[in-house]
Amino acid sequence: MTKLKLGAIADDKPVKVSVELPATLHRDLTRYAEVLSQEHGGPIQDPVRLIVPMLERFIASDRGFAKARRIGVEK
Repeated sequence: MTKLKLGAIADDKPVKVSVELPATLHRDLTRYAEVLSQEHGGPIQDPVRLIVPMLERFIASDRGFAKARRIGVEK
């Protein structure tokens, strides 16, 4: 079994966001959703729903950003 960085996706109310993705990134996102659904036993209807947890995971693991938040770096 593959060890992915994301876990099961929470089923919460979606928010509509418009973004353009390069075709290669969209293919990777779709394939990631397929692997994730196999790993967690539940289908992911829309691979775009992975974007938010991926961004949250990225931000949570960014040490530079965490440090900036702790010391109060502003915009």
